[in-house]
Amino acid sequence: MQNFRQLDYLHLDDSLSDEEKMVRDTVRAWVSERYLPIAMEHFENGTFPMNLVPELAELGAFGPTTPPEYGGAGVNNVTAGLIYQEMERGDSGLRSFVSVQGGLVMYPIFAYGSEAQKKRWLPKLATGEAIGCFGLTEPDFGSNPGGMLTVAKKDGKGYVLNGRKMWITNGTVAHVAVVWARLEGKIRGFLVEKGTKGFTAPEQKHKWSLRASITSELVLEDVHVGEDSLLPNGEGLKAPLGCLTQARYGITWGALGAALACFDEGLQYAKQRIVFEKPLANLQIPQQKLANVATQISLGQLMALHLGRLKDDGKLTPAMVSMGKRNNCQIALDTARIIRDLMGANGISLEYQVGRHMCNLESVNTYEGTHDIHTLAIGQELTGLSAFR
Repeated sequence: MQNFRQLDYLHLDDSLSDEEKMVRDTVRAWVSERYLPIAMEHFENGTFPMNLVPELAELGAFGPTTPPEYGGAGVNNVTAGLIYQEMERGDSGLRSFVSVQGGLVMYPIFAYGSEAQKKRWLPKLATGEAIGCFGLTEPDFGSNPGGMLTVAKKDGKGYVLNGRKMWITNGTVAHVAVVWARLEGKIRGFLVEKGTKGFTAPEQKHKWSLRASITSELVLEDVHVGEDSLLPNGEGLKAPLGCLTQARYGITWGALGAALACFDEGLQYAKQRIVFEKPLANLQIPQQKLANVATQISLGQLMALHLGRLKDDGKLTPAMVSMGKRNNCQIALDTARIIRDLMGANGISLEYQVGRHMCNLESVNTYEGTHDIHTLAIGQELTGLSAFR
């Protein structure tokens, strides 16, 4: 595999600080040296390299924006985005692992948890000593999480939870699950620990996308948890959606990582592949494809960087994140499909990256809000009218 060369057609590196570039380059080197050599094996076997968790923690990949007093790296949101970009350049499953840990587990504990919950869980999650998962989606309620059937009932000095969650990243290996349930008609978050009686997390197999990612079902059958398991400061659907905003921001950057990997591989391939006695890149249609892809990736980079600066300034809105997630996932998926086509039969071989990214991006385009759902979120922001109701 040749060394990765990032497309930076618009010289956006000039807009990054030395620290932002240093962190990105450190993570980039780690992904190239430690993850990519085993990426094909884990994708093919449907496994995640849990042995790399301590190294991911050492990189500061878990909850990178979490304040240092709770174990996080305390970096800005652009730096966090660059970390997610490089992780997904390796594989969408790798980025999913770290963004769930940070955006969907550490964030709700930090934003909605008690001081005791923060001190207990955040340092362990930051070091990878504990792994977390996020239980919102249900078998019949994906795009409409407000219809959830999982319920919690007050019972003496605690609560009893019943329900099922589906498509849960990291669920089987998680030490703690952030589970959302209806309590007296209101959606609330609970911390459910592995080993609690009645709580199981069987792994979901037979996927052709996100194969190097642990995907699980969460089953809660009369699960008794204490009063201290309730997240005290988050109530209503707005709370879990606030967590999804964090993760969707990471996807906005992460999808670009997959697109950049595909573009670089396709460009190098087209220069080396000889057809009709000349390099494939010397022909008009391949050049048109590369020019179109490079343009779209560059536009996606501009959007991700601007959203990151807005987030650092406290000006980012959920609808803006919807636009970023929707736009950059589509760019990445289109890029993977075009480059796969450019590479012909070699594009379906796991000896190359593009086919793996193409399959993964079908999931990335779907989870945490489909393209269509984010279209309606943007439409509601523009018109003031909800098409959901």
